[in-house]
Amino acid sequence: MGDRERLRRAAADVFGWPRLRDEQIDAMEQVLAGRDVFVVLPTGAGKSAVYQVPGVLLDGLVVVVSPLIALQRDQVAALRENGAPPAVLVNSAQSEVDNKAAWDAVERGEARYLFVSPEQLAKPEVLDRLGRPALFVVDEAHCVSAWGHDFRPDYLRLGTAVERVGRPPLLALTATAGATVREDVITHLGMRDPVVVALGFDRPNLSLDVRMFTDDDGKRRAVRDWVVDAPKPGLVYVATRKDSRRYAEELAAAGVSAQPFHAGMKAADRERVQDDFMRGRVDVVVATSAFGMGIDKPDVRFVAHASAPGSLDAYYQEIGRAGRDDEPARAVLFYRPQDLGLQRFLQSRHVDRDGLEALAEVIRDHPGLRVTELAREIGQSRRKVTTGVNLLERAGAAVAEKARFRLVAEPSSAADQAVGEAERLHRLDRSRIEVMRAYAETRACRRQHLLGYFGEVLERACGNCDTCHSGDAGTGVSANPEYPAQSRVHHAEFGSGTVVQSEADRLTVLFEEVGYKTLSLEAVHAADVLGRHPSP
Repeated sequence: MGDRERLRRAAADVFGWPRLRDEQIDAMEQVLAGRDVFVVLPTGAGKSAVYQVPGVLLDGLVVVVSPLIALQRDQVAALRENGAPPAVLVNSAQSEVDNKAAWDAVERGEARYLFVSPEQLAKPEVLDRLGRPALFVVDEAHCVSAWGHDFRPDYLRLGTAVERVGRPPLLALTATAGATVREDVITHLGMRDPVVVALGFDRPNLSLDVRMFTDDDGKRRAVRDWVVDAPKPGLVYVATRKDSRRYAEELAAAGVSAQPFHAGMKAADRERVQDDFMRGRVDVVVATSAFGMGIDKPDVRFVAHASAPGSLDAYYQEIGRAGRDDEPARAVLFYRPQDLGLQRFLQSRHVDRDGLEALAEVIRDHPGLRVTELAREIGQSRRKVTTGVNLLERAGAAVAEKARFRLVAEPSSAADQAVGEAERLHRLDRSRIEVMRAYAETRACRRQHLLGYFGEVLERACGNCDTCHSGDAGTGVSANPEYPAQSRVHHAEFGSGTVVQSEADRLTVLFEEVGYKTLSLEAVHAADVLGRHPSP
């Protein structure tokens, strides 16, 4: 029996899945063959199955790195309900008794799947207990990349963790990774000649709509009234915890079963709201971006954004939680241009140069320390130290060798280089807001614009967005043959970059130093400032 048939039989017999997508089975086959695999599948397209099904057939432990404890719990519960081989999780929210029981199961060879956070893998004692896994899975892999919208410092250290446990085959999974993010993830994880399996980003059943407002009160009333009348269940995303509570109260007063959700709530309260929503006891969750990663509720009929998020990547991931049952669903952005100023404020960060120099001095004076040891030596939190060493390493001022650090510049110079790298990343964050603005304000087919950002060309206008319905979109947007998507360019002012979206009259380019810029081709040609050059 060939691997594909074995995989199909395991999917049917163990999980009750009568069929798999071609992309899923292609990726699973490469996993069984021991290849590194990078999988990009839209939200709801079954990414988890790509490790779950091969895990039945592999001889050894499958380590799954997952960023949220709630998500880990859901994944373990789903495996247990399906009668799959034993799955356990280890995290800081569990009791010592439960964590010990999980490790005992791993050490006896009784656990097939182990779910951990990237923070857990920063601990040498955790890596020592893993032995040599059969497969190492990085879920939500876009968190590895500083180009991605949800970068997490501990994810950047996963490549070292993989080496420490004997370099098993790597499987990276994400729903939001254009070519630039994908390349960055592959580099930082140290993936070896990975097989890339990607399904198109289009979700044809999801209608796209942007509603424009000039004043906040009018927008708030419109959000409330629209949600009251919309088919349920649904999600409303807001920018602040205060708005989460306020909208939930207003909707409840209007007769909607609604609850707030934000990171400031107690963990037990967040878990209760999520469980009530999943079980149909709550119709609408009004949430900050803290809600939703890994949520697999197929019948969500709408995702409404009361304010624009900070990036088009985040927007795509959040609207992807609607219509997973392939039935019609709606994604509506209630847009007021001034709201983007709030996103700029939320994304502003303070860079502690003195702290970076102090860290560099400790690395110089104590070469060979790991992150946890550096944190103890300098008296700072492990998260802050992780962020600092990441910046020093990205700036080329420090190098990591088997999770141990060595400085290659004087501390003062190293701190300056790290501050420069932090400022470059901040510019990237801010530039994403302008890409979000371009989506909200485009008069072209909105789906073509969205897919173009991810490097996918939709030849014809979609017919299922507001600009198509109004007739503004025309028949379609053609790419510019002079600067196709993913081509490398050099701008006289902004430096080198990669074209991420190509239209007949404009380009969106990700520049390495200044982030995303939307360029008018007419202005580019008039000033003669943009040239093509081959990829390095």
